[in-house]
Amino acid sequence: MRPTRMTPLSRPTEALPKRDLGDALWQQGWYRFAAHQASVNFGSRPQQAHIDLIVLHCISLPPGQYGGPEVLQFFNNQLDWQAHPYFDHIKGMQVSAHFFIRRNGELWQLVSCDDRAWHAGASCYAGRTNCNDNSIGIELEGLDGDVFEAAQYDTLGSLCASLMQHYPVAHLAGHEHIAPGRKADPGAGFDWLRLQKNLGLDDRYLPLAARGKT
Repeated sequence: MRPTRMTPLSRPTEALPKRDLGDALWQQGWYRFAAHQASVNFGSRPQQAHIDLIVLHCISLPPGQYGGPEVLQFFNNQLDWQAHPYFDHIKGMQVSAHFFIRRNGELWQLVSCDDRAWHAGASCYAGRTNCNDNSIGIELEGLDGDVFEAAQYDTLGSLCASLMQHYPVAHLAGHEHIAPGRKADPGAGFDWLRLQKNLGLDDRYLPLAARGKT
């Protein structure tokens, strides 16, 4: 399937009933407007899981290099560890995210949103630990603290709007907010206010530390 660059959408609450919209956009947790490359790094969610958290990350492999196949290879345990010296630092890691958004806005999905991706690690948010159980992980191609592209915000906004229509999302946070002191992504370069305005959300959806941040 060809990667999709998405254009901005308003939150799709009026055009179709929720059930009909979900049938049109989602199939067993897979999103219609994403290219699919299923990762082997996932598991079942606990029976009591309540999917109400979206976690934003950033990644580039090697760091600062964009557009190559390395991130998708990494999420499928297919990265050539000898190809770059940095890869020694992540050798043997088995991780994944539900979605990956490239610099040009192309959207890839690696794990069904109904399943548990391995993106959060040791984490806690809104009084709950093990954030992988209840969250959807989205990786943006980029570097911690660096700025992101307009095309990425467009795709991210459309994706989050669709996720919020299909799942009971009540929180958006960065990896830095669910694992403070251990993780720093997406970092100071991410424009939380832009995403908030794009989605038409009030402050309660965002971490205290991210409110009003541009």
